[in-house]
This record gives sequence, C-alpha cells and structure tokens, in this order.
Amino acid sequence: MNIFFMVAPRIPTLVRTALVAALLVGAGLLAQAPQPSSTPTPVVPVAAQAACPVDPATPKRQFRGMWIASVANVDWPSRTGLTVADQKAEYRSWLDLAVRNRMNAVVVQIRPTADAFWPSPHEPWSHWLTGTQGRDPGYDPLAFMVAEAHARNLEFHAWFNPYRVANHNDLSRLVSTHPARRNPSWVESYGGQLYYNPGIPAVRAFVQDAMMDAVRRYDIDGVHWDDYFYPYPVSGVSFPDQDTFAQYGAGFSNIHDWRRNNVNLLVQEMGQKIHAAKSWVSFGISPFGIWRNAGTDPLGSRTTGLQSYDAIYADTRKWVKQNWVDYIAPQIYWHIGHPAADYAELVRWWSQATTGTNVQLVVGQATYRSGASGQDPAWQNAGELTSHLTLNRSHPQVVGDIHFSAKDVRANRIGAMARVTADHYSRPALLPVPLARGGSAPGTPTLTSATRSSGGVTLTWQRPTTGTTTGYAVYRLPGDGPVDACALTDGRHLIATVRASGATGTWLDTTAATGSTYRYLVTALHRLHHESAPSAARTVPGDGSGTFSVIVDNATTGGFTASANWGTSTFLTTRHGTNYRFANPQSVSDVAWFSATIPATGTYRVEVWYPADPGYNSATPHLVATSTGNVTVTVDQRGGGGQWRTLGNHSLAAGTRQVVGVSRWTATTGYVIADAVRITRL
Repeated sequence: MNIFFMVAPRIPTLVRTALVAALLVGAGLLAQAPQPSSTPTPVVPVAAQAACPVDPATPKRQFRGMWIASVANVDWPSRTGLTVADQKAEYRSWLDLAVRNRMNAVVVQIRPTADAFWPSPHEPWSHWLTGTQGRDPGYDPLAFMVAEAHARNLEFHAWFNPYRVANHNDLSRLVSTHPARRNPSWVESYGGQLYYNPGIPAVRAFVQDAMMDAVRRYDIDGVHWDDYFYPYPVSGVSFPDQDTFAQYGAGFSNIHDWRRNNVNLLVQEMGQKIHAAKSWVSFGISPFGIWRNAGTDPLGSRTTGLQSYDAIYADTRKWVKQNWVDYIAPQIYWHIGHPAADYAELVRWWSQATTGTNVQLVVGQATYRSGASGQDPAWQNAGELTSHLTLNRSHPQVVGDIHFSAKDVRANRIGAMARVTADHYSRPALLPVPLARGGSAPGTPTLTSATRSSGGVTLTWQRPTTGTTTGYAVYRLPGDGPVDACALTDGRHLIATVRASGATGTWLDTTAATGSTYRYLVTALHRLHHESAPSAARTVPGDGSGTFSVIVDNATTGGFTASANWGTSTFLTTRHGTNYRFANPQSVSDVAWFSATIPATGTYRVEVWYPADPGYNSATPHLVATSTGNVTVTVDQRGGGGQWRTLGNHSLAAGTRQVVGVSRWTATTGYVIADAVRITRL
C-alpha cells in the first residue's frame, strides 16, 4: 500500500472509489436587591479589556462548521429525484443538526462537478439534484439554502470544485449544452474521470466566471474550495497536459513549477475577484493536510505522507504567506500520534505557517473516522476527536474547526461528536472577525424589555441607528446589580445569536429557570462579526431563591484584605484583572482574605483563579469559611492557571464576611498567590 492510501483517505472505500480520492476536503457580579425589569442597568467599564480573564473552555469566538456534501449524494440530497418538499425538509434537518450542536456555519457543496445548484448561465443544473443533468429542479436551491441558513444565523459558505467535470470519463454522457462538450479541448480524462485542464488560460477564466456568478447573485458569506486542484496521482500515469505545457509554459523550466503556477494564479485571481465584488465575502480553502515533509523540504512538517505541493500542485504555504486567502482549513484527518502524519505535529506546523499573516487557521476534522469500521484503533476511542480540540487550545492561531461530514455528525458513532459538543461547544460562539478585512462595529442596540412568562423570558430590542447590523448576541448573567464588562469577554454568559430582521428584534429564553434572577444584555453584530458595545442590562427578578454568583478580585474595593507581607504583581498575563498578590510561604497565620455577601444559607461552588508558574507553590492552602467551620483545600499553583479551579461545593452561611482565604502556612517552597475567587449558588 503506498503512502497516499495510508494517510489520505477520508471517506469509506465505496465512495472514495467513485470519487477517485477522498473528499478531503467578562460576571461582575455582586448581587444587590432585585431591580424591576423596566429599569436598565449599565455595564461597569474596565480600564483595559486585555486584562480581563478568559475561560479557555468557553471561547467567545470560534468557527464551528459542518461540511454538507452533495457529490455522489453523500449528504444532501440523500438521493436524486426527491421532491422539492423532501429536498427542502432534508436540508432544513441538516441546519437544525448544526444548531443543536451549537455550530455557527455550514459549508455546502453547490458546484460539485462543473454543474450548479442554482440557475447558472454558465453551467447546467447538477444531476445530483434530479438525476438528470440540466433538469430544472423546480426551485432555486441556492437561494433557499442561503435563506434557511441565515434564518438560523448560520454563516453560509458556498463550496465549489474548480476543475472536476465528471466522475466518469465519457464526455458524451454530459448534457449537450455542457461547456465541456462545447469546448472538448479544455477537458482531459485521467483516472477514470474528466477534468478541466488547469493549464489553459481560458479554462481558468471560465471556472472563475462560473463561480463568481453565485458570488454576485446570492448573499453567501464565503467561497470555499476543498483539495481538488490537479487530480490526485494515479501510480505510473502522468496527467496528460504535456502539449498544454508546450503551448503555455514559456518561462518555466519544468512542468511541475508551471502546474503550481497555474493553481497559484487561480487562487490569487479568485480572491481578488471575490473581494472586488463583495469585500465581506470570505475566501477559504481546505487543502490536503500536508504541504511538504521536512525530509523533502526543511520548511515542511515532521511527517512522511503525501505532499500536496508535489502531488496535486497545491502550494498551500505560499497562498498563506501571500495572504491570498482569508482562512485555510487543512484536512488534518489523522489521530494524535499517527506515525506518518501526527495531528499534533500538523496543528503545530499550520499554526506556525499562519503566524504573522492575515490568514486564519480552521482545522478540518475527520469526524467521519470516529467509531467507523476499519479505522485505526485510536478512532475507536470516543475521546480522540475531543482531544483534537483540546490540543487546539494551545495554539491561538486555531480559530475553529469544520467537521466532515454532516451524516457523520448526525451518526455520532461511539458518542464522539456528543463529547465534542459537551466539551467544546457548551455555549454558542460568535464567528471570528476576519483579519485585515476592515469593517466596524454597529451602534449599540436598545434592549427595550425583558418579560418573564410561563414559557420563559421574552426579550425585545431596537436595532442600532448607526452602522450595518446583520445579527445580535444575547447574554444572560445570574443575579442582579451592575455588570462588570469582563463578564462578556468569553462565552460563559452568551446564550444565543439571532439574525437581524427589521427595526426590532425578539427572542425567547426558554431555559430561564423559574425563580432565578437574571440580567440580560444584547449586542449588535456586523456581517464581518465586529461586535457593538452592550446594551444596558435589564434585570428579570426571581422569587428570592434564584441563582447567585459573585466574583471577588484582589483589587475589588472592600472585597480583599492582606498584610504588608503580600506583594503585588502584574508580571503574568494569565492573571485575573489588572494584578495579583503574592507572598513567601512561612509558618505564620497570615491569611489573605476575600470577602463577599452571601444572600442565603445554602450550598455554593467555590472557585479560585490564579496565574500559574512552575516556580510557584505546589501545596498552597486555601481556607473556605463554611457554615460549620473552616475547610482547608490545597492547590498546586505550578499549573492549571489562567482559568477557574474549583475548591469544591461548600455550605455557606448568609451574611457579609470573609469567605475564602489564601494562607502562607505551608512547608513547600515557592510563592503563594491570591488573585480572585468566584462563588456560585447551586
């Protein structure tokens, strides 16, 4: 078995054979007396948002996508010849699946084989719709698909295949009006399939025109290509373009550099055309996961798999370095520790490749492998896929993931996708703001009411009077009182995104617990995902037994006391707020105390935040003043910093007093740190 088939396939053999290769495709939060819903509460600003702590488990911005493949009826439509009603129902079900998994984008294949899922003036209707190429399906699928995605506030990326003409090699089987039949000199047969010849300038212009028709006529959010450029190589058989090279290859000493240049021109020119027509439309490519191996090129990854640079003439690294694309979504379809193509190594390499560029990194995930028969043993572990996203957190260049494909997300074999959703998509997320693409945030919306009823809490708001608004973000915080702006820096309190429509907006929070007091805020979003300042909060009172949560920082006025032995530092950026306190360990009673007002006797979750450092104390004593006496919990402050760490659930008595203390009395070496605590009623 050659290395290509060891590390390249992404879908089962039956479909792969049909396609030749795989379709690689901040919670301020001191509660006061409840305020009536009609009284807006301002957001308390912070001096520097950069100083706000961020919970890595609930990122505020993350690209969460799902591929919906139409070629060979992989996902949608499930088969040819479905009625219009059935096609629409199936597509809506895929979008609802994405929403249930808290995704925010779909990547839908609309030009699989030099055909169209819209009434194109350039190419025939796709036979994957009706079973007959050129037959009108009776509606405009692309207009329908975009509208339905936007109604759910899902971004719609239109997935095109530039050069593939047919999954067979019989030109006469194409409809008589097909451009390939009208221009047979454009077409080459290779590996049992038909392809447009990338080396012919007229071909490059034509396929760009065909794709740009959809860009200009429809409200798509992105143009997306997968890994099909020159076809994947057939052993011992060269792509038959030697005559084309002789005609158009002047200035190139070899056919390989010329082929790469042909693809480079396609990428560069298409990006320019997209942004000239609609500056807000993103251009992204999902290439094969390996550019080159380090054994071939010192700039390559520490892998030994097929090299897209050499095999399919895709110089993906150059596209990134030249900023020809807005995002790159490499198909890193191997497990962590794979001997030829280690997921961890490839994420590292792509993170390095995108550093210093305007290109965002989104990882293509092999969701289709999880729990599938015949896959490596690693993929029979329900934790493999979620481990990929955990690993991604250590690479800030990674802004999200796309899952291949919809049917595998739905199958949820061995519960792998459910693990991803629970571990990484527990809250909604806004899409990342594109780099170097301009745009500005809309004005601030006005949250006009928040009203509780038997079905939940209904919010209504008015559209901003300035800027372009395409959507809204809805936040819900427990308790009442002023809102610390740091509460909105991550996704812990983000509960919904809503598509903008008209001068007003409304949304029903069906998850609002009866009796719990909440504060709601709304922000407006630009189509490039810039976010406005938040509206004033509106408080919906509970019955007095509702949710309570408070964060006390070492800089909170009246909330922290410590002796002069405790120093102040701003050195570590993973601190909470603007600074933190430190002290040397010593066998003395010298506790730094955090004080809070506990509204009622009950059980509370107590958490601490600290910046970690290998030189800090490995057994820092934390005192929790429970209703039955002090409880000591030791924390290893050498690691796990920059996030909330639980001290457990404890019974706390009502009243205002010292609740959590950090002690210096420990025999281990290294500074003890006091930074912030969070107390939440359960």
